[in-house]
Amino acid sequence: MTTFRGKTVSLVLGSGGARGLAHIGVIHVLEERGYDIRSVAGCSAGALVGGIYAAGKLTEYEHWVRNVTKFDMVSWMDIAWVGGGLMKGDKIIEQMKKLVGDCLIEDLPIPFTAVATELQSGREVWLSEGSLFDAIRSSCSLPIFFTPAKYREKMLVDGGVVNPVPIAPVFDDHTDLTLAVNLGGKPTGDHRYDGRKNLSAADVAYLVYDAMQSTIARQKLAAYPPDMIIEIPRDAARTFDIDRAGEIVEIGRKAAEEVLLQVA
Repeated sequence: MTTFRGKTVSLVLGSGGARGLAHIGVIHVLEERGYDIRSVAGCSAGALVGGIYAAGKLTEYEHWVRNVTKFDMVSWMDIAWVGGGLMKGDKIIEQMKKLVGDCLIEDLPIPFTAVATELQSGREVWLSEGSLFDAIRSSCSLPIFFTPAKYREKMLVDGGVVNPVPIAPVFDDHTDLTLAVNLGGKPTGDHRYDGRKNLSAADVAYLVYDAMQSTIARQKLAAYPPDMIIEIPRDAARTFDIDRAGEIVEIGRKAAEEVLLQVA
């Protein structure tokens, strides 16, 4: 059993598409157990949930996302005829702005950093100032599926390409512990792809990208181990399974409860 003297937390939320909804369940458990989240660093889906939490709007977002249907998801698809991706992603970002309201990251009540990847150099980019949703859009730009985001003359894509669980942005925090949520955990085999045949090209792309991110995450976490880690199986949900929100939130809640039971 691990013991921590205090309960201030630097929270690191990893990338993983719709599995990022598990972050909501994790945050609920932390708050219920009296943990005080003092800063958030997030990548891709982790940047989306983390940024909305830092803005104080997680309740509104959760209520909305639990009611999303497949029809809604189709209606948000804005085909990009040019630009290096299948979809622009503008419709979903505008929906988020209406729901949450855009703001400057530096004005948030909780310090927040979104992590993206500079397309040409392959370098990791930390976004900790400027428009919240510009940063989230940049961090969530899944290659091929979404067009890269232009940010201060740079072309940015999903941070998960280089760092799916970004620990480094919280290194200088003066908190009691760093807690990371990795959405690329070991697959259980009892979820969406078990025994499935005739995979589509999109299915193969999801699986390859998830496997890549999972490998990078293991290496990063081994090099920079957090004080505590919560792992979500990478086969818990596919990238665009947003219509399964309620189920995925509960997966996060259960995973957090199991880990925190071991903490005195």
